[in-house]
Amino acid sequence: MDAPTRQISLQTYQTLLYRRALHPELFALKARRSVRHGLYDLEIWLMPGSHLLRLTHKGFCASELVTFQENNLPTDGAVTSFPCAGERDFEHRFDAEGVRYLTSVQTETLADNLYSATFGELLETAEENDALVHRWTDADGGRGLSMVDVQRYSKEVHAQCYHLVPQGGFVLRTQTIFEHR
Repeated sequence: MDAPTRQISLQTYQTLLYRRALHPELFALKARRSVRHGLYDLEIWLMPGSHLLRLTHKGFCASELVTFQENNLPTDGAVTSFPCAGERDFEHRFDAEGVRYLTSVQTETLADNLYSATFGELLETAEENDALVHRWTDADGGRGLSMVDVQRYSKEVHAQCYHLVPQGGFVLRTQTIFEHR
């Protein structure tokens, strides 16, 4: 089944930052894209309601995982983790490698009509920007969406990630920047 198989809430979502690569066999990947630009590579993975961004730059690797999964997550190489509920900003510098990670996370619960409108707007944006998208239907027939839209710059990459989970009209938005020297 493509959809999350258990009831989830915004309270279970977390962001994890790793100083290493994570491997695809740990996740139920539904969409994948590689972005190469200048001196960095960004690998993007989408799972229903979750994503992983993996940056490599001059032999260094960092991974951002946003997930509702609570168990069986890797601990090796973990730099930090924090809950996604509400609004929060986070910054971490990998000084020796010359990489800075910044993320802004926002969650909300929308009424059915606003959820539906947001779903449609994001699909339009995804088509216009050639964003990576995974759509699914949950057990109750609700429409879910995970999307990553990337902007490339010479010394940084920006990723806007959206997860719309039909159970409760949950919306999670993250804006992540990886900068390098």
